[in-house]
Amino acid sequence: MNSDDIVRKRVVHRVLEEKAKQYGNRDLFFFKDQVFGYEDFDQGANRVASGMQSLGLGKGDKVAIVLNNRPEYLFLSYGLSKIGVVQVPINTAHKGNILTYMINHTDCRFLVVESSYLDRVGPILKDLPKLEKILVLKGTEADISSLEKPVLDYEKVMDNGGKYDEAEVLWHDPHAIIFTSGTTGPSKGVVLSNNYMFIAPEGFIQLGKYDERDCLYNPLPFFHVAGLSCILTAMICGARMSLEERFSVSHYWNDIRRHKCTGTQFTGGILSLLYKAEPRANDRDNPLRIMIGANAPKDLIEPFEDRFGVTILDSYGSTELGVCITCTPEKRKLGSCGIPRQDYAVRLVDDNELEVGANTPGELLVRPNKPYSMFLEYYKIPDSTVAAWRNLWFHTGDYLSYDKDGFFYFVDRKHDALRRRGENISSVEVETVIMSHPAVMEAAALAVKSEEAENEVMVCVVQKLGHTVTPEELIAHSESRMAYFMVPRFVRFIEEMPKTPTERIEKYKLRDEGVTPDTWDREKAGYKLKR
Repeated sequence: MNSDDIVRKRVVHRVLEEKAKQYGNRDLFFFKDQVFGYEDFDQGANRVASGMQSLGLGKGDKVAIVLNNRPEYLFLSYGLSKIGVVQVPINTAHKGNILTYMINHTDCRFLVVESSYLDRVGPILKDLPKLEKILVLKGTEADISSLEKPVLDYEKVMDNGGKYDEAEVLWHDPHAIIFTSGTTGPSKGVVLSNNYMFIAPEGFIQLGKYDERDCLYNPLPFFHVAGLSCILTAMICGARMSLEERFSVSHYWNDIRRHKCTGTQFTGGILSLLYKAEPRANDRDNPLRIMIGANAPKDLIEPFEDRFGVTILDSYGSTELGVCITCTPEKRKLGSCGIPRQDYAVRLVDDNELEVGANTPGELLVRPNKPYSMFLEYYKIPDSTVAAWRNLWFHTGDYLSYDKDGFFYFVDRKHDALRRRGENISSVEVETVIMSHPAVMEAAALAVKSEEAENEVMVCVVQKLGHTVTPEELIAHSESRMAYFMVPRFVRFIEEMPKTPTERIEKYKLRDEGVTPDTWDREKAGYKLKR
């Protein structure tokens, strides 16, 4: 294959078109009681391309997407690709200022939203001057009469013959902007090229030895790279996919048995929740043979594999990188995230950017061995892009170490990004909401270990002189202004923050103290969040 072919073929919608020609309408993915073939998928994407193009969208435009996992999401994703429009998937839990920022910052002209989320969109429309139209997918009854933007019925727009003028999309062109957490400011929009979208799926196919006999289980949301890339993994190797609305402990194994799923991806929290479920006599009676993911709890891997009869492959990656370090079926160690993939070069360095040796923690630096296989930039944040790539290496902000055999181990996060049950959380965004309460003078959000082997969010609060607020009042204030997974579980009131001479809060001291006897625990208090 010459270079001209490569730059045109490594575009996500062209895989769909080629596979539709190869397989016709052979089953591709399942959703609830529905079955969609390759041709069904391609025709659905064509109707999206036609409908969106008729509304004036073209190459380089941005469309925000606030949808649950559903077939229309896939049609939308690949249909936008056909006309060169960049999709901006947004976590459906976001609301308020964070949602406003994400739509405005990425210059989205259109928003596609499920009717059930209009109550979050409506209040912020006056603050979205760049947004021109809203396309609504009906799911529940919703009042659209008061919305301050033109509203279109999504199904009616897509009810067309599927004719459109295809854009010239190449492998380096942006495919999506996906938000990752920020540590010194708002969440960053990570611009991902078409070629980037191939790198992780090709690795998963190699690790899982996937082929046309396989069916992949996908309960992960499409606003995460892992969820969005699963369908491309299936198409590349001619496999099938079982799409679920969301992860569910009670439905997990029955869903896998129903479609004979052989492979899936996980987060560490998923493994913990599945293992904590009441054991059943048929736990090993399932077709799943491999689970690939990140943050697998070291002490859980062997008992989990023994109980469910699967192989767990841990890894390390991020939205910016994809998956750059991974265990393989032939090479793995308990507690290790694996060895570097051949697509990447990696280094561990100290604070002076000098390499450290074996068994010494250092910040992980990464760069690609292939063009356009990592993120292109942080959208409209050039200073952050340059800072992340200083000395021509991408700085992950994470501390890892490696042993004498070259196996890498995650140590800690260098910055203050939090991670809870597979969700990345900006400590700055949590603190901003907490400090918007009139009784709060200062707040510090940090991660503390939980029973699920990942983190829980804790906030330390200094109250204003003469003001008081209860933990319950603070949580109620928070849950109306942020996604449920960002709402702190632990609240600790302190007299003053530990600080450096330059008045920076020394969060490491608060982390070292952890959950103290005077810390309020939302779960023990029986406070139930509204999602």
